[in-house]
Amino acid sequence: MGRSRYKIYEPSHPHFITCTILHWIPIFTRTETTAILIDSLKYLQKSDNLKIFAYVILENHLHLVASSDDIGMSMRKFKSFTAKKILHLLQENNASTILEQLAFYKKAHKTQSHFQLWQESI
Repeated sequence: MGRSRYKIYEPSHPHFITCTILHWIPIFTRTETTAILIDSLKYLQKSDNLKIFAYVILENHLHLVASSDDIGMSMRKFKSFTAKKILHLLQENNASTILEQLAFYKKAHKTQSHFQLWQESI
């Protein structure tokens, strides 16, 4: 069960979505990290019938207006895949300061991993 206050009643209708990096850490300042986001969105366009009407990527969050057959599931896939890929990239590039912040601000109930990339909805 997701930790969101938002309820999706019409999962196939367009939704305005914001995805924020934990503690507003500026992750999307390099081409490599934004490419991971765009590649994931392109994949979901094919696999999940994701339709993107508009998007903007800023240094620590992104906004989308999108729809799919099940937008909640599509966004779970998006966040899961991009978190793994971005964390792997950060570890490869030895970005220790950012990784330390992602470990420090990680929520206590996140026991499956050492880091948390995406902020949970409040």
